[in-house]
Amino acid sequence: MYEEAGIGPEDVDLVQVHDAFAIEELEYYELLGLCGVGEAEAAIERGDFAPGGRVPVSTDGGLIARGHPGGPTGLAQIWETTLQLRGEAGPRQVKDARVGLCHMMGGGSVCVIHLLVRE
Repeated sequence: MYEEAGIGPEDVDLVQVHDAFAIEELEYYELLGLCGVGEAEAAIERGDFAPGGRVPVSTDGGLIARGHPGGPTGLAQIWETTLQLRGEAGPRQVKDARVGLCHMMGGGSVCVIHLLVRE
């Protein structure tokens, strides 16, 4: 995915992950290359994925915060990322956000990832 887009995980400014379960979220940090394998817990403890961290994740609270409504979950991720890239996210705003990643899982083996970029 990164190679096809011509960027790497180090270029991503914010991420929305399919965080329906806490353990999933940690696994996705590693699978998306946001940290090395086995490093998710330490990265969280350092605040890497918190607001103001190296790469803020689920800036609007994520799926768990919205009660994980099936259909609109992915749309909410795209909306939040769009607000961030426009600089319109208010107190959740990621400073100078230019690249946002939206990651969605569902139906067992379906995975969709969108990379949104502000020119």
